[in-house]
Amino acid sequence: MEGRGRRVVVTGIGVVAPCGLGKEAYWDGLLRPVTELGATRGVADWDPSPWFANPKEARRADRFQQFALAAAGMAIEDAGGEPPGDPARKGVVVATGIGGLHTLEDQIQTRLEKGERRVSPFLVPMMMANAGGASISMRYGWQGPCETIVTACAASTHGIGYAARLIAWGRCDAMLAGGTESTLTPTAIAGFRNMTALSTSGVSMPFDVKRDGFVMSEAAAVVLLEEYESAVARGATILGEVLGSASNADAHHITAPSPGGTGAVACMEQCLADAGLKPADIVQINAHGTSTPLNDAAEADAIAKVFGTAGPPVTSTKGVTGHALGAAGALEVAAVLLSMEHRVIPPTMGTTQLDPEMSIDLVIGEPRAWEPGPTLSNSFGFGGHNGCLAIGALAD
Repeated sequence: MEGRGRRVVVTGIGVVAPCGLGKEAYWDGLLRPVTELGATRGVADWDPSPWFANPKEARRADRFQQFALAAAGMAIEDAGGEPPGDPARKGVVVATGIGGLHTLEDQIQTRLEKGERRVSPFLVPMMMANAGGASISMRYGWQGPCETIVTACAASTHGIGYAARLIAWGRCDAMLAGGTESTLTPTAIAGFRNMTALSTSGVSMPFDVKRDGFVMSEAAAVVLLEEYESAVARGATILGEVLGSASNADAHHITAPSPGGTGAVACMEQCLADAGLKPADIVQINAHGTSTPLNDAAEADAIAKVFGTAGPPVTSTKGVTGHALGAAGALEVAAVLLSMEHRVIPPTMGTTQLDPEMSIDLVIGEPRAWEPGPTLSNSFGFGGHNGCLAIGALAD
């Protein structure tokens, strides 16, 4: 976003993921092989109480909302506390793919079994997609823009890109941005299974010749974005920089990607242009890489078209995290930032043999040491929504 306004940096990371709570546990999880099998991957033994004043307050928040508040709290703690300044210049963009599906499904069952009068008066505020972001703004008193982007699996990538622009354009000085999702309900699982999107083997194998669908998961990730000069002035540790972003649409099919990945090609090219980068400048791609036959093929084709057959290293963290739908992009931005901190690219877990039809340098087997530099994080969602972020180390 250089040349378009102020520089935007990341000063805090918060993560709730099946492989770990908090950024350190999350990073450790990305480097460990997954031993459990199944079409879904949840956050085990979730306890929301550390992030709520009392049990009643926690019960009145859907699980996806609880995740959002926890991730935001972690991000602020990681950043050394809230940045100072006018609350009207601090905002929240927390995306989701679906919203409070647990609450909706539970209350439908309550109505069917016990009648309309037993439906909770908290149904609407708990199920609405904007509940996560709204709760964060109220928790911290941030009175700037508080918005929710709902663009399927590209939602939190779009959310972080939009939040960064609000800072770059001078509207805000700090933003909590990311995504949250918790949709592991019986009906949602049945719907994804019946559309043959879920893995039948119970293993997420991005870009593998034997890939057979995604492992559906739940998660949240939130980053604290700040204007560069303000972050430096308050002595914040800068974890990375948002260099550019892009968003476009395939305008092709409600679930399948456009043939040859044409939408993904255009999105990556637009992101590079926004960041003022050339393809040769990119030294890692965190791929969308869901482990579905069509989407992985289209993305690999798109990467080869933009970067050539000798392109940068590519990884997909969904082999560990599963596919967290609207939270996926934010999880992957967190992975990119931690990859820069640790100077290691995590391998694409679950994948053992790259599809021979693909011409990408996929990191598999072992973590790969690297010199941190400009990295793309891709998200491509149902409905043809494409999102791409360019993330840099501070020296870039």
